[in-house]
Amino acid sequence: MPVVGIIAEYNPFHQGHAYQIDRVRRLLGADSPVVAVMSGNFVQRGETALLHKHARAESAVRCGVDLVLELPTAWAAATAEVFARGGVSLLAATGVVTHLCFGSECGDLAQLERLTECMDGQAYQAQLRGFLGEGMTFAAARQAAARRLLGDAADCLSQPNNNLAVEYLRAVRALGADVTPVTVLRVGAAHDSDAAGPVASASAIRRRILAGETWERLVPPDSAAVLRREMDAGHAPVSQAACERMILSRLRAMGEEDFRAYDGGNEGLYHRFYEAVRRSSTLEELLDLAKTKRYPRARLRRMALAAWLGLERPSGTPPYLRVLAANSRGCGLLREMKAHAALPILTKPGDVRHLGTGAEQCLAAESRCTDQYTLTWPVPGPAGWEYTASPVILP
Repeated sequence: MPVVGIIAEYNPFHQGHAYQIDRVRRLLGADSPVVAVMSGNFVQRGETALLHKHARAESAVRCGVDLVLELPTAWAAATAEVFARGGVSLLAATGVVTHLCFGSECGDLAQLERLTECMDGQAYQAQLRGFLGEGMTFAAARQAAARRLLGDAADCLSQPNNNLAVEYLRAVRALGADVTPVTVLRVGAAHDSDAAGPVASASAIRRRILAGETWERLVPPDSAAVLRREMDAGHAPVSQAACERMILSRLRAMGEEDFRAYDGGNEGLYHRFYEAVRRSSTLEELLDLAKTKRYPRARLRRMALAAWLGLERPSGTPPYLRVLAANSRGCGLLREMKAHAALPILTKPGDVRHLGTGAEQCLAAESRCTDQYTLTWPVPGPAGWEYTASPVILP
């Protein structure tokens, strides 16, 4: 039986996510189990998640996923390349996932695979270096390089889900992952769009929730129930505004050389970033001052988050399979994984001490991140939550 793997943030779980799961089961079989690798409490755009990871994982299982594993923050809040490689490595390491499913605006796997082959070639790398040398952003340079080699076929890289899909395919190739890619045509509003409709974007839903506007019909009922429960408990919604002063305080305490570790391109951006920190009194002002044609806001947001949390670019791939939530079928997959997985399975955080130094360091870093995250709740929580929270197990 096919076992479907999905890499996601579910921030929050919405109708588009439900559509993807329904569609892939129509393609591969209604009984196909679904394993999701999901970002933790911080996400790839360099921000806090709206809802803590165990609640988002619970929403996913209530809405069709069978097993949710965590993508640690060092990979989850990184570039698309690092995010994709971390997620694909975990799905491959389960030993049971047979297919990797991802959404795309084009819905054309052959086109995405052609782009992947191009971007893994030496000719593309040479073109990319040339355009970067002209001062282009990485995103613009990669599209220009691909267009130089493939013509109009490269235009789809301007759309975010196509772009991420290519990174998933590149990760599959680089890791030699034994999974079959499947793409589902994205439906509804575009990424980051405010457009109304039955399938709204996650960013539009977050904006409505944070603004106190009606949002319940934009997510499946079970997802809405979990989110409402966490809001009533004072654990949601979380926004970047809730941690703005914490971030600025940490950044102001850092010296110029301290920022070098978070300059992923080693291009001297940390000099400009440090000056922006000294001159700004809000995060938006900091991003505005540091932004240039070469350094987009998304990269700067990730840099600010990494500096606040003390997260350097990870080397390699995550060291364990951390369980966040499962249902009975997911628990059956876990039993299979114990015989076939290439990484240890972590269900009780305290057991990490048996998994080696790398695993202990990874979970300790995650705990430091979570200790900051719980301070952003509407009703702030205590430290140590990472080591006491158990997986959510549903029927």
